[in-house]
Amino acid sequence: MANKVIIFSAPSGSGKSTIVNHILGLHPEMEFSVSATSRSPRGEEVDGVEYLFYSAETFRTLIADNKFVEYEEVYQDRFYGTLKSEVNRIWAKGHVIIFDVDVKGGVSLKKYFGEQAMSVFIQAPSVEVLRERLIGRGTDSMEEIEKRVAKASEEMTYAPKFDKVLINDDLQTAFAESEAMVDAFLAE
Repeated sequence: MANKVIIFSAPSGSGKSTIVNHILGLHPEMEFSVSATSRSPRGEEVDGVEYLFYSAETFRTLIADNKFVEYEEVYQDRFYGTLKSEVNRIWAKGHVIIFDVDVKGGVSLKKYFGEQAMSVFIQAPSVEVLRERLIGRGTDSMEEIEKRVAKASEEMTYAPKFDKVLINDDLQTAFAESEAMVDAFLAE
C-alpha cells in the first residue's frame, strides 16, 4: 500500500475524536499521528501519547530547522504542528497515518500530502447542537464555550476545502459513513 494519510478535522464538539478512535479500533494498519504543541499538559495527558509537549522556544527552533509538515500559532506562543519525523516514523512501519487536527491544520495537511491524503470535515448538525454538546461535556466555562462556538461558526466555512463532509447527527450513522469513506480510500 502506498503511503497514505487520512485527515479528520472539525470544530470543537463535532465528535471528531470519537470517530477517529472508532476508525483506529477497526484498522490495526493505521496509526494516530501525535501532534506537537507548546501548551502545557492538561489533566492526565502524557508526553508522547496525546501530544509531544515542547516549550514555545523549542517549538520556534523546530520551525526554524524546517522540522514540521505544518504548524500553526493558534494564540501567542501556543503552537500546534505535525513533525516530519512523526510522519516518517509511522510510514516506516508501513502504516496509514490518521490525523485528528483543527480545520486550518487539516487544510494545510491536504495541501502538503495531495493525492496521498483524504480529508474529512466532520460537522455537528447545527451551531446550537454544538453548543449543547460542549455544555454537556462539563469541561469548560460558559465564556469558553461561547468562544469555541464563535470559532466553530467560522471554522464551518472551511468545509468546502475538504474532500468529504460528514455530518455527525447520529453517532452510529456517522461511524458507518466514516467507515465507508475510509474503506473506499484505502481500496484506491
